[in-house]
Amino acid sequence: MRLSKMMLVFILMTLLIYCRNKTREGAGAIKKLEPEDFLALFHPLNLPVIFADSSLTRKPADSPLAWSAYNQFITDTLIHKFFGKAVKPRLYTGGKLVVKGAETYLFIKALSPSKKILYLVCFDREGKFRAGMPLVIREGDSEMRYTASIDNKYTISVSRIHKDPEGRAYFVRMVYVYNAEGAFTLIMRESNEGKPRIAPIYNPIDTLAHKHKYTGDYIEDKRNFISFRDGKNNSVIRFFVHFEKDNGNCKGELKGEARFVTSTVARYIASGDPCSVEFSFSEKNVRMKELEGCGSHRDIRCYFDGIYPRHRQVPVKPVKTRRR
Repeated sequence: MRLSKMMLVFILMTLLIYCRNKTREGAGAIKKLEPEDFLALFHPLNLPVIFADSSLTRKPADSPLAWSAYNQFITDTLIHKFFGKAVKPRLYTGGKLVVKGAETYLFIKALSPSKKILYLVCFDREGKFRAGMPLVIREGDSEMRYTASIDNKYTISVSRIHKDPEGRAYFVRMVYVYNAEGAFTLIMRESNEGKPRIAPIYNPIDTLAHKHKYTGDYIEDKRNFISFRDGKNNSVIRFFVHFEKDNGNCKGELKGEARFVTSTVARYIASGDPCSVEFSFSEKNVRMKELEGCGSHRDIRCYFDGIYPRHRQVPVKPVKTRRR
């Protein structure tokens, strides 16, 4: 009799443990979603849309996206490629764009303490995942900045910008479209990275005196100017010319002395140099004209000519001191 009671207690305990485990399994079971249910988790957006990486640093206002739902439709490699397999970032729904009768674009935010990424994923008309790519990235204290946009024709633009230690800005802009094969295709790339540094222009007469009526600087821009300085007497004027035309593909530079042939016109003519240039002065500008033979001082497709406005220097006001 005692043995029967012990057997009964053992059976009841076994049934209790079994029922508890079944309950726990049921509570943690992954709910099966249909594609339309998964797409319904994302709120609709209107074109055009613009995203900046700064939005990833703010507290998410979007709804959390469970990994159990994500894994039913999208491959893990999209996340693991940028976060690694050991990191499981928090996921949030960032909205959707629906192309009537065609694909649907979803925006998913993946956030970890060290890295934050906004992904763009695409589902076909049957609700099947087809392609995914990162749009904007924010990583630690990196100075690289990202922006992205999608226009009314569903053209996707992704830009990254950074500055070098001297403060010069460099960018890369890539433009994609979603194609009929179910992939994002790069259709255009533009960048100013890798371009040679523009050398500064050295003006060899910059520090010389300029008391003559027409001396000073005549400037079109920083890389197109003429400097005039005092000569040995009032009939002679020193000059330095630098110009760059056709986006810098045609350059010229000349330094010398010009002699006044009238009260407002000076000409450069030097022994042993076939080049001859004329400068016509007014109160507001100088007109430069190549007369002949300056090919050794410039590229073949451009000439020493043009009108350059006079740069007026603002006189420095003396600092007044109080008498004690």
